[in-house]
Amino acid sequence: QVQLVESGGGLVQPGGSLRLSCAASGISISIYNMGWYRQAPGKQRELVAAITSGGNTNYADSVKGRFTISRDNAKNTVYLQMSSLKPEDTAVYYCKARWVHEYWGQGTQVTVSS
Repeated sequence: QVQLVESGGGLVQPGGSLRLSCAASGISISIYNMGWYRQAPGKQRELVAAITSGGNTNYADSVKGRFTISRDNAKNTVYLQMSSLKPEDTAVYYCKARWVHEYWGQGTQVTVSS
């Protein structure tokens, strides 16, 4: 059974930082393209950052220079380091693994508020 489990979300003040983790089981993420997505209330789910199996990355324009995606294949985990957080970053953040099949995590809430 494949599972992606996100963690690290929470409440943070504007300008603060959080690091999200996505721990995979049942698959070896080394061959998967991995991504972080987010969905705010009333909005569509959107891509935040992605990293290929080869380590190439891409980011949504809204997070470039503030967020960094990385992967540790030995730990079967993908990370999203978020800095200079803004209220508009508030959303549920989801991890996705894609190769032949696609798998999603259950999401973790990030709230940026003073």
